[in-house]
Amino acid sequence: MPPIARALTIAGSDSGGGAGIQADLKTFTAFGVYGMTAVTAITAQNTVGVQAILELPPDLIASQIESVVSDIGVDAVKTGMLGSFDVVQAVSDAIQDNGLERLVVDPVMVAKSGDVLLPDDAVEALRTRLLPLALVATPNLPEAEILTGLAIRDQGGMRIAARAIAALGAQWVVIKGGHLAEDQDAVDLVFDGREFFPLRAARIATKNTHGTGCTFSAAIAAGLARGVAPEEAIRKAKQFVTRAIEGSLGIGTGHGPTNHFVGTRTEW
Repeated sequence: MPPIARALTIAGSDSGGGAGIQADLKTFTAFGVYGMTAVTAITAQNTVGVQAILELPPDLIASQIESVVSDIGVDAVKTGMLGSFDVVQAVSDAIQDNGLERLVVDPVMVAKSGDVLLPDDAVEALRTRLLPLALVATPNLPEAEILTGLAIRDQGGMRIAARAIAALGAQWVVIKGGHLAEDQDAVDLVFDGREFFPLRAARIATKNTHGTGCTFSAAIAAGLARGVAPEEAIRKAKQFVTRAIEGSLGIGTGHGPTNHFVGTRTEW
Protein backbone atom coordinates (compact mmCIF):
# COMPACT_ATOMS: atom_id res chain seq x y z
CA MET A 1 0.00 0.00 0.00
CA PRO A 2 1.21 3.55 -0.69
CA PRO A 3 2.13 5.70 2.33
CA ILE A 4 -0.72 8.11 1.60
CA ALA A 5 -4.03 7.98 -0.30
CA ARG A 6 -3.83 9.57 -3.75
CA ALA A 7 -6.54 11.52 -5.57
CA LEU A 8 -6.51 13.07 -9.04
CA THR A 9 -8.60 16.04 -10.13
CA ILE A 10 -9.28 16.52 -13.84
CA ALA A 11 -10.57 20.06 -14.02
CA GLY A 12 -9.94 23.68 -14.92
CA SER A 13 -7.70 26.14 -13.12
CA ASP A 14 -9.41 29.01 -11.27
CA SER A 15 -6.99 31.92 -11.04
CA GLY A 16 -8.98 33.27 -8.09
CA GLY A 17 -8.30 30.08 -6.13
CA GLY A 18 -11.87 29.45 -4.98
CA ALA A 19 -12.96 26.70 -7.36
CA GLY A 20 -11.47 24.26 -9.88
CA ILE A 21 -8.22 22.45 -9.25
CA GLN A 22 -7.24 24.94 -6.57
CA ALA A 23 -10.32 24.13 -4.46
CA ASP A 24 -9.84 20.43 -5.13
CA LEU A 25 -6.22 20.40 -3.97
CA LYS A 26 -7.08 22.35 -0.81
CA THR A 27 -9.86 19.86 -0.07
CA PHE A 28 -7.63 16.84 -0.67
CA THR A 29 -5.07 18.34 1.71
CA ALA A 30 -7.71 18.96 4.37
CA PHE A 31 -8.53 15.24 4.26
CA GLY A 32 -4.89 14.13 4.38
CA VAL A 33 -4.92 12.96 0.76
CA TYR A 34 -2.12 13.52 -1.74
CA GLY A 35 -3.58 15.57 -4.60
CA MET A 36 -2.62 15.53 -8.27
CA THR A 37 -3.99 17.39 -11.29
CA ALA A 38 -4.75 17.06 -14.95
CA VAL A 39 -5.56 20.62 -16.01
CA THR A 40 -8.25 20.89 -18.70
CA ALA A 41 -8.41 24.66 -19.06
CA ILE A 42 -6.87 27.85 -17.75
CA THR A 43 -9.33 30.54 -16.72
CA ALA A 44 -8.96 34.21 -15.91
CA GLN A 45 -11.48 34.19 -13.09
CA ASN A 46 -12.28 35.96 -9.86
CA THR A 47 -15.23 36.29 -7.47
CA VAL A 48 -17.34 38.27 -9.94
CA GLY A 49 -17.02 36.16 -13.08
CA VAL A 50 -14.98 34.38 -15.72
CA GLN A 51 -13.09 36.81 -17.92
CA ALA A 52 -11.27 34.39 -20.23
CA ILE A 53 -10.86 30.66 -20.86
CA LEU A 54 -8.09 28.80 -22.67
CA GLU A 55 -8.86 25.14 -23.23
CA LEU A 56 -5.84 22.84 -23.30
CA PRO A 57 -5.42 20.30 -26.12
CA PRO A 58 -7.20 16.99 -25.44
CA ASP A 59 -4.04 14.96 -26.05
CA LEU A 60 -2.15 17.01 -23.47
CA ILE A 61 -4.94 16.43 -20.94
CA ALA A 62 -4.81 12.69 -21.61
CA SER A 63 -1.01 12.77 -21.26
CA GLN A 64 -1.28 14.40 -17.84
CA ILE A 65 -3.58 11.59 -16.69
CA GLU A 66 -1.28 8.90 -18.08
CA SER A 67 1.79 10.50 -16.48
CA VAL A 68 0.22 10.52 -13.03
CA VAL A 69 -1.23 7.02 -13.25
CA SER A 70 1.89 5.37 -14.68
CA ASP A 71 4.22 6.64 -11.96
CA ILE A 72 2.36 7.72 -8.81
CA GLY A 73 -0.92 5.84 -9.04
CA VAL A 74 -4.46 7.02 -8.38
CA ASP A 75 -6.85 5.76 -5.70
CA ALA A 76 -9.77 8.01 -6.72
CA VAL A 77 -10.43 10.63 -9.37
CA LYS A 78 -12.88 13.47 -9.87
CA THR A 79 -13.78 15.51 -12.92
CA GLY A 80 -14.85 19.12 -12.95
CA MET A 81 -14.82 21.62 -15.80
CA LEU A 82 -14.18 19.79 -19.07
CA GLY A 83 -15.20 22.48 -21.53
CA SER A 84 -15.79 20.77 -24.89
CA PHE A 85 -16.89 17.61 -26.67
CA ASP A 86 -13.30 16.66 -27.55
CA VAL A 87 -12.14 17.08 -23.95
CA VAL A 88 -15.00 14.98 -22.55
CA GLN A 89 -14.17 12.26 -25.07
CA ALA A 90 -10.45 12.35 -24.30
CA VAL A 91 -11.00 12.28 -20.54
CA SER A 92 -13.51 9.43 -20.77
CA ASP A 93 -11.09 7.40 -22.90
CA ALA A 94 -8.18 8.09 -20.54
CA ILE A 95 -10.22 7.05 -17.49
CA GLN A 96 -11.16 3.78 -19.19
CA ASP A 97 -7.72 3.11 -20.63
CA ASN A 98 -6.06 3.62 -17.23
CA GLY A 99 -8.61 1.57 -15.30
CA LEU A 100 -9.70 4.39 -12.97
CA GLU A 101 -12.77 3.10 -11.14
CA ARG A 102 -13.47 5.36 -8.14
CA LEU A 103 -14.71 8.24 -10.26
CA VAL A 104 -16.68 11.25 -9.03
CA VAL A 105 -18.26 13.28 -11.84
CA ASP A 106 -19.09 16.88 -10.99
CA PRO A 107 -20.86 17.93 -14.22
CA VAL A 108 -19.72 21.56 -14.24
CA MET A 109 -21.84 23.42 -16.78
CA VAL A 110 -22.51 26.91 -15.44
CA ALA A 111 -20.29 29.10 -13.26
CA LYS A 112 -21.60 30.81 -10.13
CA SER A 113 -21.64 34.05 -12.13
CA GLY A 114 -23.91 32.51 -14.78
CA ASP A 115 -21.20 31.99 -17.39
CA VAL A 116 -21.94 28.88 -19.52
CA LEU A 117 -18.98 26.48 -19.39
CA LEU A 118 -20.16 23.45 -21.42
CA PRO A 119 -21.68 23.47 -24.95
CA ASP A 120 -24.54 21.18 -25.98
CA ASP A 121 -22.45 18.54 -27.77
CA ALA A 122 -20.18 18.24 -24.73
CA VAL A 123 -23.23 17.76 -22.49
CA GLU A 124 -24.33 14.86 -24.69
CA ALA A 125 -20.85 13.32 -24.52
CA LEU A 126 -20.93 13.68 -20.75
CA ARG A 127 -24.26 11.83 -20.67
CA THR A 128 -23.18 8.99 -22.94
CA ARG A 129 -19.45 8.63 -22.29
CA LEU A 130 -18.51 9.91 -18.83
CA LEU A 131 -21.51 9.35 -16.56
CA PRO A 132 -21.60 5.60 -17.34
CA LEU A 133 -18.13 5.41 -15.74
CA ALA A 134 -19.09 7.30 -12.58
CA LEU A 135 -19.21 5.76 -9.13
CA VAL A 136 -20.74 9.04 -7.89
CA ALA A 137 -22.31 11.94 -9.82
CA THR A 138 -22.96 15.26 -8.07
CA PRO A 139 -25.12 17.61 -10.19
CA ASN A 140 -26.79 20.67 -8.70
CA LEU A 141 -30.37 21.45 -9.72
CA PRO A 142 -29.56 23.43 -12.90
CA GLU A 143 -27.10 20.74 -13.99
CA ALA A 144 -29.59 17.96 -13.26
CA GLU A 145 -32.18 19.80 -15.36
CA ILE A 146 -29.75 20.06 -18.28
CA LEU A 147 -28.75 16.39 -18.01
CA THR A 148 -32.34 15.13 -17.84
CA GLY A 149 -34.37 17.76 -19.69
CA LEU A 150 -36.67 17.96 -16.67
CA ALA A 151 -37.87 20.97 -14.71
CA ILE A 152 -37.12 20.34 -11.03
CA ARG A 153 -39.27 22.28 -8.61
CA ASP A 154 -39.49 20.04 -5.55
CA GLN A 155 -38.22 16.89 -3.84
CA GLY A 156 -40.37 14.77 -6.13
CA GLY A 157 -38.67 16.25 -9.16
CA MET A 158 -35.29 15.58 -7.60
CA ARG A 159 -36.19 11.92 -7.20
CA ILE A 160 -37.24 11.61 -10.84
CA ALA A 161 -34.05 13.33 -11.99
CA ALA A 162 -31.88 11.12 -9.78
CA ARG A 163 -33.41 8.00 -11.30
CA ALA A 164 -32.87 9.37 -14.81
CA ILE A 165 -29.21 10.14 -14.14
CA ALA A 166 -28.69 6.73 -12.56
CA ALA A 167 -30.19 5.22 -15.71
CA LEU A 168 -27.32 6.83 -17.64
CA GLY A 169 -24.92 4.66 -15.63
CA ALA A 170 -23.87 6.54 -12.49
CA GLN A 171 -23.94 4.14 -9.52
CA TRP A 172 -24.63 6.85 -6.91
CA VAL A 173 -26.35 10.16 -7.66
CA VAL A 174 -26.36 13.18 -5.38
CA ILE A 175 -28.76 15.92 -6.47
CA LYS A 176 -27.62 19.04 -4.64
CA GLY A 177 -30.68 20.95 -3.52
CA GLY A 178 -29.20 24.28 -2.55
CA HIS A 179 -31.12 26.03 -5.36
CA LEU A 180 -34.48 24.64 -4.20
CA ALA A 181 -36.49 27.56 -2.85
CA GLU A 182 -39.11 25.44 -1.07
CA ASP A 183 -36.66 24.15 1.56
CA GLN A 184 -35.47 26.30 4.44
CA ASP A 185 -32.58 23.89 4.90
CA ALA A 186 -30.06 22.90 2.25
CA VAL A 187 -31.22 19.37 1.39
CA ASP A 188 -29.30 17.10 -0.98
CA LEU A 189 -30.91 13.91 -2.24
CA VAL A 190 -28.77 10.77 -2.48
CA PHE A 191 -29.80 7.79 -4.64
CA ASP A 192 -27.85 4.52 -4.59
CA GLY A 193 -29.79 2.92 -7.43
CA ARG A 194 -32.33 1.41 -5.06
CA GLU A 195 -33.09 3.77 -2.19
CA PHE A 196 -33.19 7.51 -1.55
CA PHE A 197 -31.96 9.31 1.53
CA PRO A 198 -31.76 13.05 2.17
CA LEU A 199 -28.77 14.91 3.56
CA ARG A 200 -29.95 17.99 5.44
CA ALA A 201 -27.96 20.95 6.73
CA ALA A 202 -28.92 24.42 7.86
CA ARG A 203 -29.00 26.95 5.04
CA ILE A 204 -26.28 29.53 5.72
CA ALA A 205 -26.96 33.16 4.85
CA THR A 206 -23.85 34.13 2.88
CA LYS A 207 -22.95 35.12 -0.66
CA ASN A 208 -19.55 33.47 -0.27
CA THR A 209 -20.27 30.10 -1.85
CA HIS A 210 -17.85 30.11 -4.78
CA GLY A 211 -16.44 26.63 -5.33
CA THR A 212 -18.88 24.70 -3.14
CA GLY A 213 -19.62 22.14 -5.86
CA CYS A 214 -15.92 21.54 -6.52
CA THR A 215 -15.24 21.26 -2.81
CA PHE A 216 -18.09 18.79 -2.24
CA SER A 217 -17.09 16.46 -5.07
CA ALA A 218 -13.41 16.66 -4.11
CA ALA A 219 -14.28 15.73 -0.53
CA ILE A 220 -16.16 12.66 -1.79
CA ALA A 221 -13.17 11.69 -3.94
CA ALA A 222 -10.87 12.13 -0.93
CA GLY A 223 -13.02 9.74 1.09
CA LEU A 224 -13.09 7.18 -1.70
CA ALA A 225 -9.31 7.45 -2.07
CA ARG A 226 -8.97 6.58 1.60
CA GLY A 227 -11.12 3.48 1.13
CA VAL A 228 -14.33 4.91 2.60
CA ALA A 229 -17.62 3.52 1.23
CA PRO A 230 -19.59 5.89 -1.03
CA GLU A 231 -22.41 6.61 1.44
CA GLU A 232 -20.01 7.57 4.23
CA ALA A 233 -17.84 9.58 1.84
CA ILE A 234 -20.91 11.55 0.70
CA ARG A 235 -22.07 12.20 4.28
CA LYS A 236 -18.63 13.36 5.41
CA ALA A 237 -18.33 15.57 2.33
CA LYS A 238 -21.67 17.22 3.16
CA GLN A 239 -20.46 17.93 6.70
CA PHE A 240 -17.17 19.30 5.42
CA VAL A 241 -18.67 21.66 2.83
CA THR A 242 -21.21 22.91 5.38
CA ARG A 243 -18.38 23.85 7.76
CA ALA A 244 -16.46 25.43 4.88
CA ILE A 245 -19.47 27.60 4.00
CA GLU A 246 -20.00 28.54 7.66
CA GLY A 247 -16.42 29.77 7.78
CA SER A 248 -16.47 31.21 4.26
CA LEU A 249 -14.08 33.98 3.33
CA GLY A 250 -15.15 37.49 2.34
CA ILE A 251 -12.48 37.75 -0.34
CA GLY A 252 -13.15 39.85 -3.44
CA THR A 253 -16.24 41.86 -4.30
CA GLY A 254 -18.46 39.06 -5.60
CA HIS A 255 -19.06 35.48 -4.45
CA GLY A 256 -16.18 34.77 -2.09
CA PRO A 257 -14.76 31.26 -1.57
CA THR A 258 -15.50 28.69 1.05
CA ASN A 259 -12.90 28.11 3.75
CA HIS A 260 -11.24 24.76 3.12
CA PHE A 261 -9.13 25.00 6.26
CA VAL A 262 -11.81 25.96 8.77
CA GLY A 263 -10.97 24.36 12.09
CA THR A 264 -7.33 23.79 11.18
CA ARG A 265 -4.41 25.96 12.20
CA THR A 266 -0.65 25.84 11.90
CA GLU A 267 1.43 27.63 14.51
CA TRP A 268 4.60 29.37 13.35
